Amino acid sequence: MESIEDQISKLAEPPHSIVPAKIDDRGRLKLPSDSWEWCKKSSVINVFVTTFDKQTVRIYPIPVWKSTVIVMEGPGDHADELAGLLRLARYYGRDAEIDSQGRIVIPVELRSELTLGSEPVCVEHLKGRIDFTKKTVHDGLLLEAGSNLAAKNAIARRLGL
Repeated sequence: MESIEDQISKLAEPPHSIVPAKIDDRGRLKLPSDSWEWCKKSSVINVFVTTFDKQTVRIYPIPVWKSTVIVMEGPGDHADELAGLLRLARYYGRDAEIDSQGRIVIPVELRSELTLGSEPVCVEHLKGRIDFTKKTVHDGLLLEAGSNLAAKNAIARRLGL
């Protein structure tokens, strides 16, 4: 099995922005157009939809999910913690298919646990997967990200950014 990095390298260039989307009244996320285009270019139809933190929904292309599971099931100092995280991900997660209109059914248990209804969400691409959070959660994360900007920018300057 290829590494996660190898799987990710085979995917098309992902969108770089965090963009709004909606979950419809049937529990389907309608992917933003740039995310749907990325899926088509990357031949991503079958996905695994889950969470690791009960706050963010992760949508993994199946090959990337399989590579993730191999890492999580591996030996190491954090094997017990990762086994617990994998249990949570498998309980709330389900295999899904992206339909011809770019919609993905979000599992009922996951929608219930994260209290996802017909509301705005924020979508971003990370490490070969698509993540989204409720807009209200994202707003809190954005507020936190905006704190202590002087120190954060000083670090970025030291790194040459």
